[in-house]
Amino acid sequence: MSDLPRKAARRTARLARLPLGYAGRSAVGFGRRLGGAPAEAVMSDIQARTAEQVFRTLGELKGGAMKFGQAMSVFESALPEEVAGPYREQLTKLQDSAPPMPTSTVRQVLTEDLGPDWKQQLVWLDGGPTASASIGQVHKGRWHDGREVAVKVQYPGADEALRSDLRQLSRLGRSIAPVFPGIDLKPLIEELQLRAEEELDYELEAQAQRGFAEGYRGDPDIVVPDVVAVGRRVLVTEWLDSPASLASVIASGTQEERDHYGDLFTRFIFSSPARVAMLHADPHPGNYRVMPTEDGRPGRLGVLDFGAVARLPDTGLPEVMGRLIRLAALDDATQLMDGLRAEGFVKERTKLDAQQVADYLSPLVEPTRVEEFQFSREWMREQFARINDPREPAYTVAIKLNLPPEYLLIHRSWVGGIAILSQLGTKARFREILEELLPGFAAPVV
Repeated sequence: MSDLPRKAARRTARLARLPLGYAGRSAVGFGRRLGGAPAEAVMSDIQARTAEQVFRTLGELKGGAMKFGQAMSVFESALPEEVAGPYREQLTKLQDSAPPMPTSTVRQVLTEDLGPDWKQQLVWLDGGPTASASIGQVHKGRWHDGREVAVKVQYPGADEALRSDLRQLSRLGRSIAPVFPGIDLKPLIEELQLRAEEELDYELEAQAQRGFAEGYRGDPDIVVPDVVAVGRRVLVTEWLDSPASLASVIASGTQEERDHYGDLFTRFIFSSPARVAMLHADPHPGNYRVMPTEDGRPGRLGVLDFGAVARLPDTGLPEVMGRLIRLAALDDATQLMDGLRAEGFVKERTKLDAQQVADYLSPLVEPTRVEEFQFSREWMREQFARINDPREPAYTVAIKLNLPPEYLLIHRSWVGGIAILSQLGTKARFREILEELLPGFAAPVV
């Protein structure tokens, strides 16, 4: 059975070789530069070879390795262009695909989870997967009542591989960091570890997906497939007829498509807390499907994969979040600092200059200050470079700010969403959307 590589030692060894491979290529590149090769050509070659090794290995291992790779693919727009260029092809591959597991393994899992008579319910199953992800792959099938369905099957050993990989990546974080300049890997890996158990639980995912499906039933713009059946490692949902994901729009979409789907994506992120008391917290392009109209014009947006959601049972998105963003947009440094301290973003004994904090947040709320904002990779890179450069005042502020646990997934969705809009190159009426959907943002500041 050739599902997930199951021996922990083998997986650990392959992950451990990633930074060594990067270091080796860097040394070879340095030698070639001494020999007269142009610096730009050497760096391009190093990055291209590194991208191929890193993301091929992450994709083949699946589990936590691929989960990490998919998380990094969201932030492709924040990487410097000389790094992002060679990486882009390998990064986006992880958003839609991965090597499949054998059909015999799929049928074995279906038998164990849906029972020996599963063929009476699932009357047809495609032999090959239509999509693969970090802990499971999806097949097209037909339910006994005639509905076309998507059958997501978890890889045998996915739980062990996910936990093991994330532990190893945590240990390797510092040595892998040069492959991802400007991105702080430690909190990202810690958050993946915190959410690992939830993403392994298909019954919990089914519960979330049912909630989203009910909340968006009949919506003219957003489509969420309903749940048909669920087991411990099998999730059967209605089939979503879509030709491609947002990754295709990022790669080759028209400006009309970029603006249209970017608008729907943003409205979905900000509308779901009020509608379903949940926030989709896995914002990578493979989870969002484009559904053009019959004449080929941009149409509805389909949403998949509810393994990572922020549950907001009380009030949806906190109203104070909207007020703080509004204060930052207005550059009201004093009230902003008071609000950040009250919410725990600045700890009691932490000393920070209020105006420096306002200056740090200012570019991040720039999209809310104009009627229409043009998101771009260049703008996203500027923000990441500013925050991660020790010579910049923003760096000092960034390392002193605190992220309260209740904001972890909200922050992930917000930053990941901005990254996707930047990859899309969307021109959006962002302020208008927030005034409509973000509690507290449109309220007068007293």
